[in-house]
Amino acid sequence: MNIPFLGQWLNRHETEHGEALAAALSDDPEGVGEMFAECELLRAQARAAGLELDGTPASLEALDQLMPRWRRDPESVPWLGNDAGFYLGTVIIKTLSGCGWQVWPNGQPVIRLASGRELNVVECGVSWAVTGSPELSQTYAEASEG
Repeated sequence: MNIPFLGQWLNRHETEHGEALAAALSDDPEGVGEMFAECELLRAQARAAGLELDGTPASLEALDQLMPRWRRDPESVPWLGNDAGFYLGTVIIKTLSGCGWQVWPNGQPVIRLASGRELNVVECGVSWAVTGSPELSQTYAEASEG
């Protein structure tokens, strides 16, 4: 079904969301970064498996080794993937110099690496949660190479 005004309405609201997040990031980058770092669902899953997420690359490797029991609940997979992406971004920013959060016009938060390349960590996290690939540690390694 083609409803022209609906497409325009959706695009306008995506742009408004993106502008609001970009403004928040500009005004309070540390606060937004802390919010992204919360990752409550991912932390709960990791804790249940005996893993504490400490913001290190080693914790990404440990996450990659977890049994993906969350795949039994298809409703939680996108949320867990979103958290995994935010956690990956948090580790990158914490451990690699010159990196930071950016927001695309559609509202998608991404990591801008020191090289200027942008990495859609949320997309990587969702893919990891759904299929196990790419591994979070592999994405981190590629980001650290520049």
